[in-house]
Amino acid sequence: MKIADRTFIISGGASGLGLATAKDLHSQGAYVSLLDLNASSGIKTAQALGSRARFYETDVSSTESIQKAVESTVAWVKETGKAIGGVIAGAGVGLPGLIVDKKNEPLSMESIDFVLNINLRGTLDLIRQAIPHMTINTPDTPDGERGVIVMVASSAAFDGQMGQVAYAASKGAVASVTLPLARDLSRYGIRAVTIAPSLFESNMTKMMSVKVRQSLEKAMEFPKRAGQPEEFARLVRDSIENMMLNGTVLRLDGAMRMPARL
Repeated sequence: MKIADRTFIISGGASGLGLATAKDLHSQGAYVSLLDLNASSGIKTAQALGSRARFYETDVSSTESIQKAVESTVAWVKETGKAIGGVIAGAGVGLPGLIVDKKNEPLSMESIDFVLNINLRGTLDLIRQAIPHMTINTPDTPDGERGVIVMVASSAAFDGQMGQVAYAASKGAVASVTLPLARDLSRYGIRAVTIAPSLFESNMTKMMSVKVRQSLEKAMEFPKRAGQPEEFARLVRDSIENMMLNGTVLRLDGAMRMPARL
């Protein structure tokens, strides 16, 4: 599917991997709808990108907030005539916590719900609300393609570490939903792809201690460094343009397999 003159909804689009993706798609002629809680960064980004970008302050754990953002995007699409070609569900959080701590207290459900509501529920909620506006697209290719969904999992979906029960659960669920989502949407010519990055430069990794970061970098085979947001964005672009990528999870991890503990 061509990227130019298509609108892409990007959650978490005001920072990190989402921002890099927005900039990359925009450079290819896309219209980008940026959904994020960080209003200051979102507004600045949209202003910097210009007329082919819009920012909508969005809490992906809220159905009403997502609905407002999607409706606003659809209204913008009606003005531009540039159909929604894809959704990149990039909003996510990490909140470490052992299932039971040193005081024999269980991990709080508030902590678990916080992670699941953003990483899993927010991803599915955004997709389900955006899809009806994609199924009505005029097919973009002789194969009848109408769009693509790109979700973001993590290496933790496959080898989560101690303290990552909630995070691994959320990202494992995103990975596992990829194939059934592709099957559900196949009749409409809409693909579903998930990218599972390892250690990448992002707001989440910026909060890591030097010790934690160095431990993770040692687990990388090659290259022995954190991935760059632009490298993630490039794979998103490939996922959009390569029609044979469908119903699959793409590990982007430098052959990293995370150790049980840091």
